[in-house]
Amino acid sequence: MKIIILGAGQVGGTLAEHLASEANDITVVDTDSERLRDLGDRLDIRTVQGRASLPTVLRQAGADDADMLVAVTNSDETNMVACQVAYSLFHTPTKIARVRESAYLTREELFDNDHIPVDVLISPEQVVTNYIKRLIEHPGSLQVIDFAEGKAQLVAVRAYYGGPLVGQQLRQIRAHMPNVDTRVAAIFRRDRPITPQGDTVIEADDEVFFIAAKKDIRAVMGELRRIDETNKRVVIAGGGQIGERLAEAIESRYQVKIIEMNPARCRYLSDTLESTVVLQGSASDRDLMLEENIADADIFLALTNDDEANIMSSLLAKRLGSRKVMTIINNPAYVDLVQGGEIDIAISPQLATIGTLLAHVRRGDIVSVHSLRRGAAEAIEAVAHGDSKSSKVVGKAIEDISLPPGTTIGAIIRDEQVLIAHDDTVIESGDHVILFVVDKKHIRDVEKLFHVGLSFF
Repeated sequence: MKIIILGAGQVGGTLAEHLASEANDITVVDTDSERLRDLGDRLDIRTVQGRASLPTVLRQAGADDADMLVAVTNSDETNMVACQVAYSLFHTPTKIARVRESAYLTREELFDNDHIPVDVLISPEQVVTNYIKRLIEHPGSLQVIDFAEGKAQLVAVRAYYGGPLVGQQLRQIRAHMPNVDTRVAAIFRRDRPITPQGDTVIEADDEVFFIAAKKDIRAVMGELRRIDETNKRVVIAGGGQIGERLAEAIESRYQVKIIEMNPARCRYLSDTLESTVVLQGSASDRDLMLEENIADADIFLALTNDDEANIMSSLLAKRLGSRKVMTIINNPAYVDLVQGGEIDIAISPQLATIGTLLAHVRRGDIVSVHSLRRGAAEAIEAVAHGDSKSSKVVGKAIEDISLPPGTTIGAIIRDEQVLIAHDDTVIESGDHVILFVVDKKHIRDVEKLFHVGLSFF
């Protein structure tokens, strides 16, 4: 697939990295020659320096025969104009734009071929807000992913000493929970993936990914670790777009405080939010944190744009007694350094966003793609089409499907039913199939499984 990526920032660079390894023809456009040089040295891609919305620059990037344009520059307006130019002059089939400003996003009628021709809108702030909200709703989880509009969820937890299933074989899950159907999709032990088998023994500190119907998630978590108390008090450092959206989404269910440095922003947040307490000051101010009883906080969230400020305020909050600490980290090099120590969960906005983009780039009918373990693995929701003659999966039991190495099928969503995958489960046309891929070099093989042969047409 020939793809033009506008913007060599963190999202654009991460997307280029994902796609270049999958035999796509990638061109990245940016005004910053240094960023382009860095990407070009690391990846097998073309780079073009120039303003992303100019017709001459887009033509130079190969817009005449591009399959897709992904506009992820830092300017909403540049992204929208680039999509307009690609549609009007080059008839680019698929146009994806990152749009951050909520004033644009609330006017859906803006984005169609008669107005601004954007096929897919990506709002990183909303994606990250939803991601954090799910983590708050599931105390003890490291990652929570919705499939089929929330009917099924994939949850990552760290197995603790004393959990009922720690030291037990996976096949014991059914004996422990006869009324709950679940499947362990993957286990990461000391950062290495283990493909789960019936005789695999769960060890303490394993990172366990399991899939179940949404209503059963809490029961399964209780088998792997002690259930954390329900969250009540949430403190947010940073009243930017993510901090504001998150407070708005959770303030009716939790006691929320926002700490924000900017006085004008504080006034705005006080006027906009209903029950959230807004405090002006720095989350790195020890006296302020003590005064606001940070030791009583169930969750402290550092959501500013400054990685170093986020890390320092998180370490302080943990030291002063906050039960759980989550931190936004924009620099990927920092994520593995900080997660799992004093900081419980490091959130990478670009990795959270990248899944939304990948779902539209993947071949076959891919509904959603989620990056797991900081991009090391992927969870994919694909739709099976065709019949037993035209499809490699329809009409077959899971044990008879030739899955690529390191790939497991976790669940099937059929209409309103969540069917946890077993060897004798037969896939039907229209099923949403949830796959877990720990070796990303096999992504293309997974996509091919869901291609429909010509006999279907």
